Amino acid sequence: MRYAARKIIMLVVTVLAISFVVFLAFSVIPGDPALTILGGQTDPARVEALREQMGLNAPLPVRYVRWLRSFLAGDFGMSYRYSVPVSRLLGEKIPITLILTLESFLFMLLISIPLGIYSARHAGGRADRALVILNQIIMAVPPFFSGILITFFFGMLLHWFVPGGYVSWRVSLSGCVGYLVFPAIAIALPKSAMVVSILRRSLLKEARLDYVRTAYSRGSRTNYVLYRHMLRNAMGPVVTFLGMAAADMVAGSIIIEQVFGIPGLGRALLTAIANRDYPVVEAIIVLISVLVVASGAAVDLICRRLDPRISLD
Repeated sequence: MRYAARKIIMLVVTVLAISFVVFLAFSVIPGDPALTILGGQTDPARVEALREQMGLNAPLPVRYVRWLRSFLAGDFGMSYRYSVPVSRLLGEKIPITLILTLESFLFMLLISIPLGIYSARHAGGRADRALVILNQIIMAVPPFFSGILITFFFGMLLHWFVPGGYVSWRVSLSGCVGYLVFPAIAIALPKSAMVVSILRRSLLKEARLDYVRTAYSRGSRTNYVLYRHMLRNAMGPVVTFLGMAAADMVAGSIIIEQVFGIPGLGRALLTAIANRDYPVVEAIIVLISVLVVASGAAVDLICRRLDPRISLD
C-alpha cells in the first residue's frame, strides 16, 4: 500500500512538473496570443484590452496557477484559431486515439505472447530461426512505412477497406473500430516483434534455472512448468516493455493518423502547431504526458505484484 501511495505521489509531482514546463515554454515563445486572435492590423488598444481580458498581463506564476486550476476542472481554454473551448475540440479526438491505442495494444498481446512462447519452446529449430529473422525485419520497419504498405496492399489492391474512409465513432462505433483495425496493426507490428524477442529471451533464461530442473525431475509436465512457474517469472521484463509500448503507441498514433486519414489527437496536434494554436497544443501535450506517466506507474505496480522482491525504494 505504501509502495502504491508513493508511486501515485510521484506521478502527481511529475505531471505537475511537466505541465509547468509546457506552460512556461509556450509563454516565452515569441508572439502575442491576443494579436493572433485579432489579426495583425488591429488597433493596439483592442489588443491590450484583450490581453487584459485573457489575463496575459498577470505574472507568470499567477497565470500558471489559473491555467492549472482551470485544466484540472476540465477547462483547457479557448482555441485561438476556432474561438471555441479546447475541451470541445478534443472531446471528438480523444476517443478516437484511445480506441486506436487500445486496439493496437490488444493486437500486440494477441500476436506477441503466443509467438514468444512458441519461439522459446522451439528454440534453435527452423521455425524459431525463421521467426527471429522475421522479427528483425519487422523491428527495422517504422510504423508509418508499414501503414503505407498496408494501405497499398489491403486498401488499394485487395479493397479490404477504403483508404481515407474513416467512420466517426458517433455515427457507428463498430464502423470506427473496424476502420481502425489496419492502422492498429501498423502500430502493433514492431512492438509485437520486440515483445516476442524479449519474452523468448526471458523464458530461455528461466529454463536454465534450478527450480525448472527441479520441477522436471519431479515429473511435472512441460506445459505445467511453463505456464505455472516459468511464464509468470519471465513476464517481468515483458510487462516493463508493455508499459513503455502503450505510452509509445499514444505518441506513435500521431504519424499513423496522418497516413490513414484519422482525425484523432495526432492530426489535431499537428494542425494546432501549424496554426500556432497554443492552448490546443498545451492541452494535448499534457494529456499525452499524463497517459505516459500513468502507464509507467501502472507498470511499476504490476511488476511489484508479479515479483514482491522488487525494492520499495
